[in-house]
Amino acid sequence: MQLSKDKRQETLVYLVLWGLLFATPVLSLYIRTVNTPGQSFDWSEVFVVWRQFGLFFVIFLVHNHLLAPLLVYRQRKLLYFSIVAVVVALFAVYQFNTGPDDIPRRGPRHEMAEGHRPPEMRDGHRPPEMRDGHRPPMFDDGRPLERPPHKPDGKRPPFLLNPHDLTAIVVLVLMLFANLGIKLYFKQRRDQLQMTKLEKQNLEQQLQYLKYQLNPHFLMNTLNNIHALVDIDGERAKETIIELSKILRYVLYESNRERVPMAKEAEFMENYTHLMRIRYTDRLRFTVSQPDDIGGIVVPPLLFISFVENAFKHGVSYQQDSYIDISCQRLKGKGGEDRLLWSCRNSKHPKPDTDTGSPRQGGVGLANVRQRLDLIYGDNYTLSVNDDEKKYEVILDIPVEA
Repeated sequence: MQLSKDKRQETLVYLVLWGLLFATPVLSLYIRTVNTPGQSFDWSEVFVVWRQFGLFFVIFLVHNHLLAPLLVYRQRKLLYFSIVAVVVALFAVYQFNTGPDDIPRRGPRHEMAEGHRPPEMRDGHRPPEMRDGHRPPMFDDGRPLERPPHKPDGKRPPFLLNPHDLTAIVVLVLMLFANLGIKLYFKQRRDQLQMTKLEKQNLEQQLQYLKYQLNPHFLMNTLNNIHALVDIDGERAKETIIELSKILRYVLYESNRERVPMAKEAEFMENYTHLMRIRYTDRLRFTVSQPDDIGGIVVPPLLFISFVENAFKHGVSYQQDSYIDISCQRLKGKGGEDRLLWSCRNSKHPKPDTDTGSPRQGGVGLANVRQRLDLIYGDNYTLSVNDDEKKYEVILDIPVEA
Protein backbone atom coordinates (compact mmCIF):
# COMPACT_ATOMS: atom_id res chain seq x y z
CA MET A 1 0.00 0.00 0.00
CA GLN A 2 2.78 2.42 0.96
CA LEU A 3 4.76 1.48 -2.16
CA SER A 4 1.78 2.29 -4.40
CA LYS A 5 1.21 5.61 -2.62
CA ASP A 6 4.86 6.63 -3.01
CA LYS A 7 4.77 5.67 -6.69
CA ARG A 8 1.77 7.93 -7.26
CA GLN A 9 3.42 10.83 -5.42
CA GLU A 10 6.65 10.38 -7.36
CA THR A 11 4.75 10.34 -10.67
CA LEU A 12 2.83 13.45 -9.64
CA VAL A 13 6.11 15.30 -8.96
CA TYR A 14 7.37 14.45 -12.44
CA LEU A 15 4.10 15.49 -14.08
CA VAL A 16 4.13 18.86 -12.32
CA LEU A 17 7.78 19.57 -13.19
CA TRP A 18 7.47 18.60 -16.84
CA GLY A 19 4.12 20.38 -17.15
CA LEU A 20 5.68 23.62 -15.91
CA LEU A 21 8.64 23.15 -18.22
CA PHE A 22 6.51 22.65 -21.34
CA ALA A 23 4.25 25.56 -20.33
CA THR A 24 7.18 27.98 -19.98
CA PRO A 25 7.68 28.78 -23.71
CA VAL A 26 3.93 29.27 -24.19
CA LEU A 27 3.72 31.74 -21.29
CA SER A 28 6.90 33.50 -22.39
CA LEU A 29 5.66 34.01 -25.96
CA TYR A 30 2.26 35.10 -24.70
CA ILE A 31 3.78 37.76 -22.42
CA ARG A 32 6.02 38.97 -25.26
CA THR A 33 3.02 39.14 -27.62
CA VAL A 34 1.01 41.20 -25.14
CA ASN A 35 3.84 43.63 -24.41
CA THR A 36 4.98 44.07 -28.05
CA PRO A 37 2.58 45.91 -30.38
CA GLY A 38 2.12 44.15 -33.68
CA GLN A 39 3.68 40.94 -32.42
CA SER A 40 1.57 37.86 -33.19
CA PHE A 41 1.50 34.59 -31.31
CA ASP A 42 3.53 32.19 -33.45
CA TRP A 43 3.17 28.54 -32.44
CA SER A 44 6.11 27.59 -34.63
CA GLU A 45 8.48 29.18 -32.12
CA VAL A 46 6.87 27.13 -29.34
CA PHE A 47 7.19 23.94 -31.34
CA VAL A 48 10.90 24.59 -31.89
CA VAL A 49 11.43 24.74 -28.12
CA TRP A 50 9.14 21.78 -27.51
CA ARG A 51 11.14 19.70 -29.97
CA GLN A 52 14.25 20.22 -27.83
CA PHE A 53 12.28 19.51 -24.64
CA GLY A 54 10.88 16.35 -26.24
CA LEU A 55 14.37 14.91 -26.63
CA PHE A 56 15.07 15.61 -22.96
CA PHE A 57 11.75 14.01 -22.02
CA VAL A 58 12.51 10.81 -23.94
CA ILE A 59 15.91 10.54 -22.24
CA PHE A 60 14.21 11.17 -18.90
CA LEU A 61 11.75 8.31 -19.46
CA VAL A 62 14.57 5.91 -20.31
CA HIS A 63 16.56 6.99 -17.28
CA ASN A 64 13.60 6.95 -14.89
CA HIS A 65 12.28 3.50 -15.82
CA LEU A 66 15.41 1.63 -16.93
CA LEU A 67 18.65 3.23 -15.77
CA ALA A 68 17.89 4.78 -12.37
CA PRO A 69 16.50 1.48 -10.91
CA LEU A 70 19.89 -0.10 -11.63
CA LEU A 71 21.48 2.17 -9.03
CA VAL A 72 18.61 2.88 -6.65
CA TYR A 73 17.20 -0.63 -6.25
CA ARG A 74 19.91 -3.00 -7.49
CA GLN A 75 23.11 -1.11 -6.55
CA ARG A 76 24.70 -1.75 -9.95
CA LYS A 77 26.88 1.36 -9.79
CA LEU A 78 29.40 0.50 -12.50
CA LEU A 79 26.73 -0.53 -15.00
CA TYR A 80 24.62 2.53 -14.24
CA PHE A 81 27.38 5.13 -14.61
CA SER A 82 28.71 3.40 -17.73
CA ILE A 83 25.35 3.52 -19.48
CA VAL A 84 24.72 7.10 -18.37
CA ALA A 85 28.11 8.13 -19.74
CA VAL A 86 27.24 6.52 -23.09
CA VAL A 87 23.85 8.29 -23.15
CA VAL A 88 25.45 11.68 -22.44
CA ALA A 89 28.09 11.06 -25.12
CA LEU A 90 25.46 10.14 -27.72
CA PHE A 91 23.45 13.21 -26.78
CA ALA A 92 26.56 15.37 -27.19
CA VAL A 93 27.18 13.98 -30.69
CA TYR A 94 23.55 14.55 -31.65
CA GLN A 95 23.60 18.05 -30.22
CA PHE A 96 26.82 18.90 -32.04
CA ASN A 97 25.43 17.78 -35.39
CA THR A 98 22.02 19.46 -34.99
CA GLY A 99 22.76 22.60 -33.04
CA PRO A 100 21.45 26.14 -33.30
CA ASP A 101 23.53 26.94 -36.41
CA ASP A 102 20.96 25.08 -38.45
CA ILE A 103 18.21 27.46 -37.29
CA PRO A 104 18.00 31.13 -38.39
CA ARG A 105 18.60 33.60 -35.61
CA ARG A 106 17.57 37.21 -35.02
CA GLY A 107 20.44 39.55 -34.58
CA PRO A 108 20.58 43.01 -33.05
CA ARG A 109 19.47 45.87 -35.24
CA HIS A 110 22.47 47.91 -36.24
CA GLU A 111 23.78 49.94 -39.08
CA MET A 112 26.59 48.29 -41.02
CA ALA A 113 29.54 50.58 -41.60
CA GLU A 114 31.35 50.40 -44.90
CA GLY A 115 34.31 48.68 -43.35
CA HIS A 116 32.12 46.05 -41.71
CA ARG A 117 30.02 45.06 -44.66
CA PRO A 118 30.32 41.55 -45.97
CA PRO A 119 32.63 41.09 -48.93
CA GLU A 120 29.78 40.46 -51.31
CA MET A 121 28.32 43.90 -50.54
CA ARG A 122 31.52 45.90 -50.99
CA ASP A 123 32.50 47.68 -54.16
CA GLY A 124 28.93 47.97 -55.29
CA HIS A 125 28.34 44.28 -55.43
CA ARG A 126 24.99 43.07 -54.20
CA PRO A 127 24.10 39.60 -53.00
CA PRO A 128 21.76 37.52 -55.15
CA GLU A 129 18.89 38.16 -52.78
CA MET A 130 19.04 41.91 -53.48
CA ARG A 131 19.39 41.76 -57.26
CA ASP A 132 16.50 42.43 -59.62
CA GLY A 133 14.58 44.31 -56.99
CA HIS A 134 14.57 41.51 -54.46
CA ARG A 135 15.03 42.31 -50.81
CA PRO A 136 16.75 40.06 -48.27
CA PRO A 137 14.51 37.92 -46.04
CA MET A 138 12.94 39.89 -43.24
CA PHE A 139 11.12 39.05 -40.01
CA ASP A 140 7.61 40.38 -39.38
CA ASP A 141 8.93 43.39 -37.48
CA GLY A 142 11.19 44.41 -40.40
CA ARG A 143 14.49 43.24 -39.00
CA PRO A 144 16.81 41.37 -41.36
CA LEU A 145 17.14 37.62 -41.01
CA GLU A 146 20.73 36.92 -40.12
CA ARG A 147 22.27 33.72 -41.25
CA PRO A 148 25.02 31.90 -39.39
CA PRO A 149 28.48 32.82 -40.58
CA HIS A 150 29.99 30.33 -43.01
CA LYS A 151 33.37 28.90 -42.23
CA PRO A 152 35.88 28.48 -45.04
CA ASP A 153 35.68 24.71 -44.70
CA GLY A 154 31.94 24.64 -44.26
CA LYS A 155 32.14 23.29 -40.68
CA ARG A 156 30.83 24.65 -37.40
CA PRO A 157 33.08 25.95 -34.61
CA PRO A 158 34.79 23.35 -32.43
CA PHE A 159 32.44 21.47 -30.12
CA LEU A 160 33.95 22.65 -26.85
CA LEU A 161 33.64 26.27 -27.92
CA ASN A 162 29.90 26.14 -28.61
CA PRO A 163 28.09 27.48 -25.52
CA HIS A 164 24.69 26.22 -26.66
CA ASP A 165 25.92 22.62 -26.86
CA LEU A 166 27.61 22.85 -23.47
CA THR A 167 24.49 24.30 -21.91
CA ALA A 168 22.35 21.48 -23.31
CA ILE A 169 24.74 18.82 -21.96
CA VAL A 170 24.85 20.47 -18.52
CA VAL A 171 21.05 20.63 -18.45
CA LEU A 172 20.86 16.95 -19.40
CA VAL A 173 23.26 15.91 -16.62
CA LEU A 174 21.40 18.05 -14.06
CA MET A 175 18.10 16.51 -15.19
CA LEU A 176 19.45 12.96 -14.74
CA PHE A 177 20.82 13.68 -11.29
CA ALA A 178 17.60 15.45 -10.28
CA ASN A 179 15.65 12.37 -11.35
CA LEU A 180 18.06 10.19 -9.39
CA GLY A 181 17.74 12.41 -6.32
CA ILE A 182 13.94 12.22 -6.37
CA LYS A 183 14.02 8.43 -6.67
CA LEU A 184 16.54 8.15 -3.82
CA TYR A 185 14.39 10.42 -1.66
CA PHE A 186 11.28 8.30 -2.08
CA LYS A 187 13.27 5.09 -1.59
CA GLN A 188 14.83 6.43 1.61
CA ARG A 189 11.41 7.42 2.88
CA ARG A 190 10.02 3.96 2.14
CA ASP A 191 13.02 2.31 3.81
CA GLN A 192 12.58 4.53 6.85
CA LEU A 193 8.91 3.67 7.16
CA GLN A 194 9.71 0.00 6.66
CA MET A 195 12.42 0.13 9.32
CA THR A 196 10.02 1.78 11.77
CA LYS A 197 7.46 -0.92 11.06
CA LEU A 198 10.13 -3.60 11.45
CA GLU A 199 11.32 -2.25 14.78
CA LYS A 200 7.75 -2.13 16.04
CA GLN A 201 7.10 -5.67 14.90
CA ASN A 202 10.37 -6.90 16.39
CA LEU A 203 9.37 -5.43 19.73
CA GLU A 204 5.93 -7.01 19.52
CA GLN A 205 7.41 -10.38 18.57
CA GLN A 206 9.91 -10.22 21.42
CA LEU A 207 7.13 -9.50 23.88
CA GLN A 208 5.07 -12.26 22.30
CA TYR A 209 8.03 -14.61 22.52
CA LEU A 210 8.52 -13.86 26.21
CA LYS A 211 4.82 -14.35 26.79
CA TYR A 212 4.58 -17.53 24.73
CA GLN A 213 7.93 -19.22 25.19
CA LEU A 214 9.04 -18.14 28.67
CA ASN A 215 5.60 -18.51 30.15
CA PRO A 216 4.93 -19.88 33.65
CA HIS A 217 4.59 -23.42 32.26
CA PHE A 218 8.03 -23.31 30.69
CA LEU A 219 9.61 -21.88 33.83
CA MET A 220 7.69 -24.28 36.05
CA ASN A 221 8.78 -27.32 34.03
CA THR A 222 12.38 -26.14 33.95
CA LEU A 223 12.47 -25.43 37.69
CA ASN A 224 10.87 -28.80 38.42
CA ASN A 225 13.56 -30.49 36.33
CA ILE A 226 16.25 -28.57 38.18
CA HIS A 227 14.68 -29.52 41.51
CA ALA A 228 14.76 -33.18 40.52
CA LEU A 229 18.40 -32.89 39.43
CA VAL A 230 19.49 -31.41 42.75
CA ASP A 231 19.13 -34.78 44.49
CA ILE A 232 20.31 -36.82 41.50
CA ASP A 233 23.14 -34.76 40.02
CA GLY A 234 24.01 -31.53 41.81
CA GLU A 235 26.57 -30.42 39.24
CA ARG A 236 24.09 -30.94 36.42
CA ALA A 237 21.53 -28.90 38.34
CA LYS A 238 24.00 -26.02 38.65
CA GLU A 239 24.74 -26.15 34.92
CA THR A 240 21.03 -26.11 34.16
CA ILE A 241 20.51 -23.01 36.30
CA ILE A 242 23.32 -21.28 34.42
CA GLU A 243 21.77 -22.24 31.09
CA LEU A 244 18.40 -20.86 32.18
CA SER A 245 20.00 -17.58 33.28
CA LYS A 246 21.77 -17.29 29.91
CA ILE A 247 18.47 -17.79 28.08
CA LEU A 248 16.78 -15.08 30.14
CA ARG A 249 19.70 -12.71 29.68
CA TYR A 250 19.79 -13.24 25.90
CA VAL A 251 16.06 -12.69 25.45
CA LEU A 252 15.94 -9.63 27.70
CA TYR A 253 19.06 -7.84 26.44
CA GLU A 254 20.59 -9.27 23.26
CA SER A 255 17.30 -9.56 21.39
CA ASN A 256 16.84 -5.76 21.51
CA ARG A 257 19.48 -5.40 18.80
CA GLU A 258 18.76 -5.35 15.08
CA ARG A 259 21.42 -8.02 14.37
CA VAL A 260 23.31 -10.41 16.61
CA PRO A 261 26.28 -12.68 15.86
CA MET A 262 25.27 -16.10 14.59
CA ALA A 263 27.49 -17.63 17.26
CA LYS A 264 25.37 -16.06 20.03
CA GLU A 265 22.16 -17.17 18.36
CA ALA A 266 23.54 -20.73 18.13
CA GLU A 267 24.55 -20.63 21.80
CA PHE A 268 21.07 -19.47 22.76
CA MET A 269 19.45 -22.36 20.84
CA GLU A 270 21.92 -24.79 22.37
CA ASN A 271 21.01 -23.67 25.91
CA TYR A 272 17.34 -23.89 25.05
CA THR A 273 17.61 -27.41 23.65
CA HIS A 274 19.59 -28.57 26.71
CA LEU A 275 16.78 -27.46 28.97
CA MET A 276 14.15 -29.07 26.80
CA ARG A 277 16.00 -32.38 26.51
CA ILE A 278 16.04 -32.87 30.28
CA ARG A 279 12.35 -33.76 30.07
CA TYR A 280 12.86 -36.55 27.55
CA THR A 281 14.48 -39.96 27.68
CA ASP A 282 17.14 -41.42 25.44
CA ARG A 283 14.48 -42.19 22.86
CA LEU A 284 15.02 -38.67 21.51
CA ARG A 285 17.89 -38.35 19.04
CA PHE A 286 19.05 -34.76 18.75
CA THR A 287 21.80 -33.65 16.34
CA VAL A 288 23.19 -30.25 15.39
CA SER A 289 25.66 -29.61 12.57
CA GLN A 290 27.04 -26.21 11.67
CA PRO A 291 30.21 -24.89 10.00
CA ASP A 292 33.14 -23.51 11.93
CA ASP A 293 33.19 -20.16 10.07
CA ILE A 294 29.97 -18.66 11.48
CA GLY A 295 31.76 -16.23 13.75
CA GLY A 296 31.54 -13.35 11.29
CA ILE A 297 27.87 -13.90 10.34
CA VAL A 298 25.11 -11.78 11.87
CA VAL A 299 21.39 -12.62 11.85
CA PRO A 300 18.21 -11.14 13.31
CA PRO A 301 17.75 -12.30 16.91
CA LEU A 302 15.32 -15.11 17.74
CA LEU A 303 15.02 -16.01 14.06
CA PHE A 304 15.28 -19.80 14.33
CA ILE A 305 13.91 -20.51 17.80
CA SER A 306 10.28 -20.77 16.63
CA PHE A 307 11.18 -23.70 14.37
CA VAL A 308 13.13 -25.44 17.15
CA GLU A 309 10.29 -24.88 19.59
CA ASN A 310 7.77 -26.40 17.17
CA ALA A 311 10.07 -29.37 16.65
CA PHE A 312 10.08 -30.16 20.39
CA LYS A 313 6.42 -29.44 20.86
CA HIS A 314 5.08 -31.44 17.92
CA GLY A 315 7.88 -33.81 16.90
CA VAL A 316 8.84 -35.55 20.15
CA SER A 317 6.98 -38.42 21.79
CA TYR A 318 7.55 -40.00 25.20
CA GLN A 319 6.42 -43.42 23.92
CA GLN A 320 8.10 -43.59 20.50
CA ASP A 321 11.52 -42.97 19.06
CA SER A 322 11.88 -39.38 17.92
CA TYR A 323 14.51 -37.23 16.33
CA ILE A 324 15.34 -33.58 15.73
CA ASP A 325 18.09 -32.69 13.25
CA ILE A 326 19.30 -29.09 12.94
CA SER A 327 21.72 -28.17 10.18
CA CYS A 328 23.41 -24.94 9.15
CA GLN A 329 25.51 -24.48 6.00
CA ARG A 330 27.27 -21.60 4.30
CA LEU A 331 26.91 -21.90 0.53
CA LYS A 332 27.39 -19.90 -2.65
CA GLY A 333 24.25 -18.59 -4.34
CA LYS A 334 23.54 -18.52 -8.06
CA GLY A 335 24.91 -15.00 -8.31
CA GLY A 336 28.08 -15.88 -6.43
CA GLU A 337 26.95 -14.29 -3.14
CA ASP A 338 27.28 -16.09 0.21
CA ARG A 339 24.08 -17.68 1.52
CA LEU A 340 23.14 -19.25 4.84
CA LEU A 341 21.09 -22.45 4.56
CA TRP A 342 19.45 -23.41 7.86
CA SER A 343 17.17 -26.41 8.26
CA CYS A 344 15.29 -28.16 11.04
CA ARG A 345 13.92 -31.67 10.53
CA ASN A 346 11.86 -33.59 13.08
CA SER A 347 9.75 -36.71 13.35
CA LYS A 348 5.96 -36.63 13.42
CA HIS A 349 3.66 -38.69 15.60
CA PRO A 350 -0.13 -38.82 15.59
CA LYS A 351 -1.63 -36.68 18.32
CA PRO A 352 -4.65 -37.71 20.37
CA ASP A 353 -7.91 -36.03 19.45
CA THR A 354 -8.13 -34.61 22.95
CA ASP A 355 -4.87 -32.71 22.53
CA THR A 356 -6.24 -29.37 21.41
CA GLY A 357 -4.40 -27.05 23.76
CA SER A 358 -1.26 -26.60 21.64
CA PRO A 359 -1.23 -24.79 18.33
CA ARG A 360 -0.63 -27.02 15.35
CA GLN A 361 2.79 -27.07 13.78
CA GLY A 362 3.33 -24.43 11.10
CA GLY A 363 0.34 -22.32 12.22
CA VAL A 364 0.45 -18.82 13.66
CA GLY A 365 4.14 -19.07 14.57
CA LEU A 366 5.17 -19.82 10.99
CA ALA A 367 3.00 -16.96 9.65
CA ASN A 368 4.69 -14.52 12.04
CA VAL A 369 8.11 -15.73 10.97
CA ARG A 370 7.23 -15.27 7.29
CA GLN A 371 6.01 -11.74 7.92
CA ARG A 372 9.19 -10.89 9.76
CA LEU A 373 11.35 -12.36 6.99
CA ASP A 374 9.43 -10.31 4.40
CA LEU A 375 10.21 -7.12 6.29
CA ILE A 376 13.88 -7.94 6.84
CA TYR A 377 14.92 -9.55 3.55
CA GLY A 378 12.14 -8.66 1.11
CA ASP A 379 12.39 -11.11 -1.81
CA ASN A 380 15.95 -12.15 -0.97
CA TYR A 381 15.09 -15.24 1.07
CA THR A 382 13.43 -18.64 0.69
CA LEU A 383 11.42 -20.47 3.34
CA SER A 384 10.37 -24.00 2.38
CA VAL A 385 8.21 -26.34 4.46
CA ASN A 386 8.06 -30.08 3.70
CA ASP A 387 5.26 -31.75 5.64
CA ASP A 388 4.36 -35.43 5.25
CA GLU A 389 3.02 -38.19 7.46
CA LYS A 390 6.26 -39.03 9.27
CA LYS A 391 8.49 -35.98 8.82
CA TYR A 392 8.31 -32.22 9.13
CA GLU A 393 11.12 -30.13 7.65
CA VAL A 394 11.78 -26.39 7.48
CA ILE A 395 14.50 -24.99 5.18
CA LEU A 396 15.47 -21.32 5.41
CA ASP A 397 17.79 -19.71 2.87
CA ILE A 398 18.94 -16.14 3.71
CA PRO A 399 21.83 -13.93 2.57
CA VAL A 400 24.98 -13.86 4.69
CA GLU A 401 25.46 -10.57 6.49
CA ALA A 402 28.79 -9.80 8.10
